[in-house]
Amino acid sequence: MTALVPPAESPETAETLRTALAGLLDGLPPRTAAQAVERLIANYRGRTPTDAPVLRDRSDVIAYAAYRMPATFEAVVTALDAFADAVPGWVPGSHVDVGGGTGAATWAVAATWAGERPVTVLDWAEPALALGREIAAAHPYLKGAEWKRARIGAALDLGGTGADTLVTVSYVLNELTEADRASVVDAAAAAGQAVLIVEPGTPDGYARVIEARDRLVGAGFHVAAPCPHSAACPIAPGEDWCHFSARVSRSSLHRQVKGGSLAYEDEKFAYVAATRFPPAPAPSRIVRRPQIRKGQVLLDLCETEPSLHRTTVTKRHGPLYRAARDADWGDAWPPADGE
Repeated sequence: MTALVPPAESPETAETLRTALAGLLDGLPPRTAAQAVERLIANYRGRTPTDAPVLRDRSDVIAYAAYRMPATFEAVVTALDAFADAVPGWVPGSHVDVGGGTGAATWAVAATWAGERPVTVLDWAEPALALGREIAAAHPYLKGAEWKRARIGAALDLGGTGADTLVTVSYVLNELTEADRASVVDAAAAAGQAVLIVEPGTPDGYARVIEARDRLVGAGFHVAAPCPHSAACPIAPGEDWCHFSARVSRSSLHRQVKGGSLAYEDEKFAYVAATRFPPAPAPSRIVRRPQIRKGQVLLDLCETEPSLHRTTVTKRHGPLYRAARDADWGDAWPPADGE
C-alpha cells in the first residue's frame, strides 16, 4: 500500500544541505565516488553489524552521504511534517538522533522547527560522525550539535534527556538484530517525549515499524502519525503494507550510479511518530492513490475506528470535491480547513 506524500522541507535548509554535499564531492574523482556507492549499497544497509561499519574512511563517507543523505532527509522531513500537524504548538526542546551517521535527521528537524536546541547524534562509525560534524557547521541551528560514538543496540544509553526531547531513529532498525531493535526502541521511549521511527518502505521495513509501534504504544505512547489511531493496524499481516514516498532531486552522483535520466527519484519509506502526551492525529489518512473519475474521486482511507474504508467524493460535495481532486496519497482527510 504505497502512499505519496509531497516533500515539505524548508527550502533554505534543503538547499544548504545540497550545497554542503556538493562541496564535499569537489576533488573526489567521480569514478571513486561511484564505485564506493555501489559497494556501500550492496553491503552497508542490513548486512553489517553496527560495531563493524563499512564506512571505512572519508572517501567512503563522502560518497555515501552524497548519495543517501538527501533521500533520508526528504523521508524524515516528510514524516515530521505529518507529525507536526498532529502536535500543533509543540516544539522539541532537544533532539537525540540514534544511529544518525552524518546527521540527515538533524537537518530534517531543523527544517521542521526553527531555532536552536541541544542536538546529539549517536553512531558507531567515527568517520560518519566526523563528516556530519563538518557538514553541520553550514547550518546555524546545528553548529553546536554533539557527535558521539556509541554502540546502537542493547548497550545504548540515552540518559540525560529532557521532558521535551524528540528521539529519531531513521534507517537504523534494519541493521539490528531483533533483540537490539527492541532495546533501541525501549531506550528511545524511556528518553523521549516524542519518538520518530523511519524505515525503508518495504514489507520488511513496514514490519519493523509495526513492531516498534507496538512497543511504543505498550510503553504508554500515543500514535500521532501516520495512523489516525493507536489501535492495531487494520492491514492484515502479509497481505499488504503501508508506506510512503518522498520526491528526491537527483544529484550528478545519483545519475552516475543509477544511470537514470530523470532529475528526481522517489524514496519509499515507512514510519511511525508517537508521543507521551495526547496528540491530535488526522481523522483519517489516504492510503492509496486517489482514483479520479468523471465527476467523482475515490479515496481509500485508514480511519479512526480503526478500519480501511473507501469513500466517494462527488461534485455535489463542492469544495470538498475540489480538495479530493488535489489530494495525494498519505494526506490527512478531510483537509483541516474543510476545503
